[in-house]
Amino acid sequence: MDRSLSCRLTDLEQLVVGRLSAGSVHDMQVVPDGADVTRADIRLTMSSDDLVALTAGQLSFGPAWATGRVKLEAGLRDMLRLRKLL
Repeated sequence: MDRSLSCRLTDLEQLVVGRLSAGSVHDMQVVPDGADVTRADIRLTMSSDDLVALTAGQLSFGPAWATGRVKLEAGLRDMLRLRKLL
């Protein structure tokens, strides 16, 4: 799986972009929210606190997504592939 990825951090008004490949994220960079960037294949929206909690293993993706703390936009094929990672 080699897909473009973005994560909009709602409280910081920033967008983190990178590539998801071989089960990990590469080439990450932060751009200001609203900057002209290509729409990513996989798009996440959450607060910076939730991002830290997810990466630290303190928050599970499934319940965070189900309660609306994390929003995910992606094609059906990408969502099916992400099930294995999340």
